[in-house]
Amino acid sequence: MPAPPLFARPSSAPSAPQPAPHPRLRPSASKHTKPNRPLLSAVKRRPALFTVVWSKNKDDASFTDRILDYIEGGPKLRKWYGAPDLLPKDGGAEGEEEQSLDVKDPRYAVLVTNGDSEIGQMVILSLILKRARIKALVKDKRSTEEAFGTYVECMVGNIEDKSFTKKVLRGVRSVICPTDDGFFSDLTDLKGVQHIVLLSQLSVYRNSGGLQAIMNSKLRKLAERDEEVVLASGIPCTIIRSASLQTTPGGERGFSFTEGIAAKGRISKEDAATICVEALDAIPQTKFIFEVANGEENVIDWKAWFAEQMAKG
Repeated sequence: MPAPPLFARPSSAPSAPQPAPHPRLRPSASKHTKPNRPLLSAVKRRPALFTVVWSKNKDDASFTDRILDYIEGGPKLRKWYGAPDLLPKDGGAEGEEEQSLDVKDPRYAVLVTNGDSEIGQMVILSLILKRARIKALVKDKRSTEEAFGTYVECMVGNIEDKSFTKKVLRGVRSVICPTDDGFFSDLTDLKGVQHIVLLSQLSVYRNSGGLQAIMNSKLRKLAERDEEVVLASGIPCTIIRSASLQTTPGGERGFSFTEGIAAKGRISKEDAATICVEALDAIPQTKFIFEVANGEENVIDWKAWFAEQMAKG
């Protein structure tokens, strides 16, 4: 069966079978001869990211699996995706970095905090589909680059270091914080950021009891601090108080936005990641806070839904 057009070998040779090459023209097996290289480089092994994929067979591949299959097809697919030019990489020439920090760069990038977490990777996948320029705060730069290649600029460092934070936020238009990682717990200079999307588990932590409450006490403090700092920043923000996050397939159920649902409900991480990315284009005047869990309501047009909810007040 011939390969699909997107993955065709870049060869102008006819498709009809060709005669075998003359024996003298065949590559030697000598140790002094380099082995033949395939026309297309081998696909890299997928990292632990694929704990998020549920796929029974090729026809039943999940959303994230299909997207990464395309991405791993190679850099030739960048045009198909409309992937933007890359942001400047770390480790440039001396003096170049300091000079670039002082220049007023256009705000075009989306920063994903905790980008190597499971839900952080799901957010990145959705942003790639949106053809967004992406920066990601990660702990393991190598594995993230292996997963997403040139689609993401990976940033590794200490967020308590003001010079590093300034570098991270350079050119950033919006921030998505998909986990309670304390990114906003310390005072951070967010000058220039136009929108913050915070996925908060605060309702879940507050509703937990017994041993679970003790285990979640640190996360609860981080979540409370994050919300306080974001609300006090004066930057338009969307706080999504989600129900308990579950590692289950997304897109199979609808949603519920009933008050109090976050404390007792559940939601797929894929669905939560989708909402974070959809919220980017719905910038409130000051703040927009809502609860969400998986339920029966089917949202077809997220842009219209956000506009309707913010109009209500």
